[in-house]
Amino acid sequence: MRETKCVWPVPYRCAVVITIDYNDIHGILTQVPAIAGRDKSLSVWRYGSTRGVQRMLDVLAEENIRASWCIPGIVAEENPQVVRAIHAAGHEIACAGYRHEDFSLLDLAGQQASVRRGCDVLEQLTGLRPSGFRAPAGSYAPGLSDALRAEGISWSSSWAGDDLPYLHPSAQPDAVPLVELPQHVELEDEPYFAFNLSPAVPPSQARIGSYVEVLKNWQQDFAGFHRFGLCYVMRLHPETLGTVGRSGLFQELLRWLKAQPDVWFASAEEVADWWSETRSELPEDHPAAIFDKHLQGQRHD
Repeated sequence: MRETKCVWPVPYRCAVVITIDYNDIHGILTQVPAIAGRDKSLSVWRYGSTRGVQRMLDVLAEENIRASWCIPGIVAEENPQVVRAIHAAGHEIACAGYRHEDFSLLDLAGQQASVRRGCDVLEQLTGLRPSGFRAPAGSYAPGLSDALRAEGISWSSSWAGDDLPYLHPSAQPDAVPLVELPQHVELEDEPYFAFNLSPAVPPSQARIGSYVEVLKNWQQDFAGFHRFGLCYVMRLHPETLGTVGRSGLFQELLRWLKAQPDVWFASAEEVADWWSETRSELPEDHPAAIFDKHLQGQRHD
């Protein structure tokens, strides 16, 4: 296979972005509404606030790595001291809407209102308005990328579709496009480790994964991303990877990544700024461009 031409700042060959979704109980309430009111089960996800966030902050501080934390506004309202601790540690804070909700159930106006309210809450707590966004669940409504730019959002990490950042098509020719940092399910922790007995999460009760084998998976993926000069975006959760044992796995992964040559450890905002400065348009054959043409065709039919 042909290797990708280097697209990163000299002397880096690939980029590593650590993103952390801090959802407290709201992430699981969206996935499994039946869990509402079941405090024993909800305590599994509250662990992120009580222990997991601080443990991940400690690991990141020890390894001197800045992460991008994606937080719904309601989580910040309910846990302001935790969000202030993340901000005080120097990490980037991005918006995940106001509630952790399925965006597919909202129209464009509803999605935009959720983003604006979430950004307002985070700005009030930290003094900084978020420049990044992650859809908590579900899909964008057509036009949301332009609406995000209107709210001051410069990057999103909600879609897949590539191994490098890309620019969302814009209906406004002179607008600065939204940069997408694509994510991949194999670079997340939940598919390996999310687990609850009753109600069953996942329904099949098919995991917890082996720590040794999961680390090998992440390392093998990185080897490919490094070889082809790509953007390795991890998506992690404090209730999942911030436990006593898995925080050691987290630190082992970071130390291993730091030992690899020519790696740019950057926040999502830093990668997005670089990409928007060095790329002016989306190639016509990119999946996002093809999808946009499909939507435009539907509107004209």
